[in-house]
Amino acid sequence: MRFFSKIIFICNICFIAAVIFRYIEINADKAGKNPNVLGFQPLESTLIILGYGAVIFNFIFLLSYLIAYLFKKAKLVPKWILLFNLVLFIVQLIYFLY
Repeated sequence: MRFFSKIIFICNICFIAAVIFRYIEINADKAGKNPNVLGFQPLESTLIILGYGAVIFNFIFLLSYLIAYLFKKAKLVPKWILLFNLVLFIVQLIYFLY
């Protein structure tokens, strides 16, 4: 569970980067500039795929943590990772639904 939580943490960081890149590209495209942010398309594509897929992985992680918590398992992950993932999951839901 600890390894999975760290993977989800990295995916959530990629989500933040993907959203920032999207807004930079939209503003650059409106200004008539080259909208390519990173200049290395495979890295940018990987960040976008991991970032937008993070909502699914985040849901699976939070659901599995809730099940483990209900069955009174020991403390599985640090609280700050759990809180970060929970807050980012709420932000992701807002971002994708509205």
